[in-house]
Amino acid sequence: MTYNATPFRTEKTISLQKVGIITKIDDERPDRYAVTLSDWLKQKGICAAINEITPDLDMIIVLGGDGTLLHIAENAAKHGIPVLGINLGNLGFLTELTEDETFTALEKIVSNKVTVENRLMLKTRIISNGQQSASRYALNDVVIAKNVLDRLLNLSTRVDEEYITTYKADGLIFSSPTGSTAYNLSAGGPIVYPGLATITVTPICPFMLSSRPIILPAEKNIVTRFKAHNDSENAKVIIDGQADWELRDGDELEISTAKHFLQLVVSSTRDYFTILRNKLHWGVSGSK
Repeated sequence: MTYNATPFRTEKTISLQKVGIITKIDDERPDRYAVTLSDWLKQKGICAAINEITPDLDMIIVLGGDGTLLHIAENAAKHGIPVLGINLGNLGFLTELTEDETFTALEKIVSNKVTVENRLMLKTRIISNGQQSASRYALNDVVIAKNVLDRLLNLSTRVDEEYITTYKADGLIFSSPTGSTAYNLSAGGPIVYPGLATITVTPICPFMLSSRPIILPAEKNIVTRFKAHNDSENAKVIIDGQADWELRDGDELEISTAKHFLQLVVSSTRDYFTILRNKLHWGVSGSK
């Protein structure tokens, strides 16, 4: 499978026999709604499992915001399970259905084809003293961030063995197209259409104003070596908002694109640019 040969958006029939329902942590409202949703599914002859992800699921329904969906994206993508996001608050970039739209959308899924977007995932691992860690996967981004306030990180970065530069910055963001509207956007990076096959590298508060974001093809393999100022200095690696690893002097972080995609079930009533306008408040007082 190659990235350019895989269609971004497809029409798919999902035969629902067992559905997983994932709820936002420490929030009673999604838990209550999960019970209502589970009862509705059972009336349709569909088994529901709450807050469990197993390979036999036909679909996962996320009740919460984008953060809740990001939390389960790695497992859903690895098992090839389509994900439907229902936001019980403000609409998200990923959880784009409202509570009022839930059952109408599910009726369509049960009886018709649905639109699924294949969202590119990032694959990452650490290489330390010649030893490779297990790979982790991210839907939005992988971030190298500093642990101390008074020193910039030295991050020597190569693409397919070709040297780019040594970034002197508070950190680096490696984002997928989906993640381009997350931390990457806050750090001054570009918005990338989610159907493109790219990795964006964005420095966080770089020392040199000439250090700008760069967009790379999905086929590229990126390696960043951490050069510490002393033996006690380290940096942290954050994967989709969760701190996972520490980098020490000489450690390398490798970023590439995963072979599997996240299958995101999307709304048939609003498109990507509608969501952008809504979230970024573009042309609030204007018209088409």
